[in-house]
Amino acid sequence: MSIRSALAALAFVSSSAFAQAAAENQVVGTWRMVSATIDPGGKNIAAYGEKPNGLLVFTPDMHFVEVLTDADVPRFASDARGEGTDDENRTAMSRSIGFFGTYTVDEKGDFSGNRVEGATFPNWVGSTRTRNDLTLVVQGDRMTERFRRPEGTEIKIEWRRVE
Repeated sequence: MSIRSALAALAFVSSSAFAQAAAENQVVGTWRMVSATIDPGGKNIAAYGEKPNGLLVFTPDMHFVEVLTDADVPRFASDARGEGTDDENRTAMSRSIGFFGTYTVDEKGDFSGNRVEGATFPNWVGSTRTRNDLTLVVQGDRMTERFRRPEGTEIKIEWRRVE
């Protein structure tokens, strides 16, 4: 093989590797929740009530923040966050969640996992999720999230890109 042929082959391999490494991040942007269902034992129930309200943001520097709420959760009578009754706190906690951390994408730009750095549910802090228990599939301006809890219950969230 001539030096010229070897250099041409090396340039081709290098440019192909760069193109793969630079694949567009499919999830980056802001997403609004359209629907959320939970399927315990074959039931298909609204995971965040009839009016799910949520936002999911993936930044280009590989951070994310996700907040999911039920728009029908009643306001606290005291109008002070730290002064809710036991029932108010239980309802608010069970019908919402917020968490943030970092995420990864593969060489095709598809979501491949995340690590939770902070959450309103403390048991998630420090957890890492891979495609084994969390998938995000983007099709145009829609994204489907499927999360499998440790006991096997699946949550499905539909998202619409807003940015």
